[in-house]
Amino acid sequence: MYLKISMGQCQGFLKVGVKRLFTRTRGGELIEMTPLSVLDFYVHSSVQRGGIGKQLFEAMLGYEDATPSKLAYDRPSHKLKGFLFKHYNLRNYVKQTHNFIVFDEYFQQQQKEHKEPSTHPSRR
Repeated sequence: MYLKISMGQCQGFLKVGVKRLFTRTRGGELIEMTPLSVLDFYVHSSVQRGGIGKQLFEAMLGYEDATPSKLAYDRPSHKLKGFLFKHYNLRNYVKQTHNFIVFDEYFQQQQKEHKEPSTHPSRR
């Protein structure tokens, strides 16, 4: 849990945790995954659009050594989706039955990792 507190008042919080998900890719493949997930994200309305959400999110990314495209998001609001698009250019995802979203970039990065040629010499 990440908190932004100023003068004894909580201005926002971000809750993350690892979740086990069965997720469909854009190609229809079902994948079991256990990504770090954004479970709850809130910034008080009196301080929204002041950079607090970005500070919380960036602090979490640094501490967790994560990237926004490698996270899952539990029932993200329209505001959170807008935040992710504005700051991290994340927009495309496949709607899931479990209400988590995983952006297409998550799977594109995995495909690149699997397609890159091995740097290890072949054994003969």
